Amino acid sequence: MQIAIVLYDRFTALDAVGPHETLARIPGGESVFVAERTGPVRNDTGSLALVADRTFADVPAPDVVIVPGGPGQQDQMENEVLLDWLRAADATSTWTTSVCTGSLLLAAAGLLAGRRATSHWLLLDALKAFGAEPTGERVVIDGKYVTAAGVSSGIDMGLTLLGRIKGDEHAMAVQLLTEYDPQPPYDAGSPDKAPAALVEEFRARRHYLLR
Repeated sequence: MQIAIVLYDRFTALDAVGPHETLARIPGGESVFVAERTGPVRNDTGSLALVADRTFADVPAPDVVIVPGGPGQQDQMENEVLLDWLRAADATSTWTTSVCTGSLLLAAAGLLAGRRATSHWLLLDALKAFGAEPTGERVVIDGKYVTAAGVSSGIDMGLTLLGRIKGDEHAMAVQLLTEYDPQPPYDAGSPDKAPAALVEEFRARRHYLLR
């Protein structure tokens, strides 16, 4: 099983690394980072780089596609090299997935029309423009399409997908070995729970924050 994780300039690191950590150890699996060009690709802060060992052309038919989000997603919305690869890879993939605003790239490729999907809460409504049905759920499965909400939900998406691929017991074993037992110090991880003033502040600054 080949798992292709897409990289592009200014992606959000945890969007890619979270699913990688949960899925990369599937027995017989191969996890590869892919981009337009091989080499290091910088994340949204510029302080960290992941290495794309393969180009899109090198990985024409992965079994699983994972598209991270990040501020750089906006610059990729009309990148036909990426969008064409997503369409071609999706034609034969078993699972096509995204984390955070990566779902907007799947949508821009025409893959989410008529489907339920999620994204980062600040851009959730943007899915409507592509014919998708936005939902605030943390992980959404619609057929072979699995979309996850903001950043940290990529770990949940990875475990959910792992359960579908290898069974619940295997997924629970990975959860245990990674000691994924969230106990956050604050209960402010969604707009429904965070202080209203914070939510409104970030809504007002949305375009600046996601540039």
